[in-house]
Amino acid sequence: MLRIALTKGRIEKSAVEIIKKCGYDMSDYDNKSRRLIVTTGNLELVLAKAADVITYIERGVCDIGVVGRDTILESGREFYELLDLGFGKCRFALAGIKGRNFYNGYTHKVVATKYPNVAKQYFMTKGIDAEIVKIEGSVELAPLLGLADAIVDIVETGTTLVENGLEVYEDIANISARCIVNIAAMKLKNQEISDLILKVKEQI
Repeated sequence: MLRIALTKGRIEKSAVEIIKKCGYDMSDYDNKSRRLIVTTGNLELVLAKAADVITYIERGVCDIGVVGRDTILESGREFYELLDLGFGKCRFALAGIKGRNFYNGYTHKVVATKYPNVAKQYFMTKGIDAEIVKIEGSVELAPLLGLADAIVDIVETGTTLVENGLEVYEDIANISARCIVNIAAMKLKNQEISDLILKVKEQI
């Protein structure tokens, strides 16, 4: 039995479609109601929030995880990243008030984000000592209220930025759904995991 943690929501639905295409009977999933664990063949699917998928994989209670690269980059945890699944595409970007030059001058820079680790790493590579402020809600408010000079956030279409008078200054990293595997499971269940990954590759 392979236990797979799926990020609830759009990633979950796309992952389930691939599992169906691999030949698994997903009728129990289709009738799952509010159940968080569903079994099909030799797979046990666990539906969880993105950050919890990372925890379940690292702690070894799940063998395989499907999670966005945004969560992977922010977590900094230890596991194998085996496959880019090609869906859930978007990007991390540095953005701020339209028409402003973020890099202009030598003033102290303040950046608001839900992803402080991603932001810190980005500015370290740029050689910029920026102050990172963690925001839980709509980060677009931070530059509008004068809290921050810019934001680091996930951008899909950019519509929300435009509607709030903001624009992308610079792309930071591409994001998509990834398949990750527990380090010990890769050794103990290598054949089962390799067989499943091969089936998935054929479908994507």
